[in-house]
Amino acid sequence: MRKFFNGLVIGILFGVVGFWFVQIKVRQHPDAKQRFQNSVVLMHKSASETAGYFSDGFAAKLEALDLLPRQIKEEMTHGDIIVRRKAHDTGEKAANTATDAHAATAIRENYAMDPNLSRWQIAVSCSKGHVAISGMVSTPDDIGRAIALALETDGVRDVTSTLQVKNDGLAGP
Repeated sequence: MRKFFNGLVIGILFGVVGFWFVQIKVRQHPDAKQRFQNSVVLMHKSASETAGYFSDGFAAKLEALDLLPRQIKEEMTHGDIIVRRKAHDTGEKAANTATDAHAATAIRENYAMDPNLSRWQIAVSCSKGHVAISGMVSTPDDIGRAIALALETDGVRDVTSTLQVKNDGLAGP
């Protein structure tokens, strides 16, 4: 306990001395402070633009795959199954069982990384590159996101979705 306390006191002292030193250097070099602030502003702007480009790209992908919310709602009024295929079929590459297991795992990981999807409420299975997803999502838009994320996974030939919207959210505009 004594060693811990001594280490804590020494750490605090080093922290105070380091902070004091940095403050002195900042006061001596106001142009460096301004360059730093400008860099932070530029970095924030760049990150915002990149996020916007990513969002626009994903929206374009959803549109190209006919996975916009209105299209999902329309298809769900005709039945519960939605199927999408990749533009180019990966053929025999997807026939491997290890590839199927890897694809299913990668899809689950993609769902876990998406704030709108729950890997615990979407079941994923893959056989010879044919992926089936089922479960519950919050909106028709989430169905499109789930299908698009599955389709962009290596080894996936097509995706069949029987995802359902919680609380039957189809009664909208």
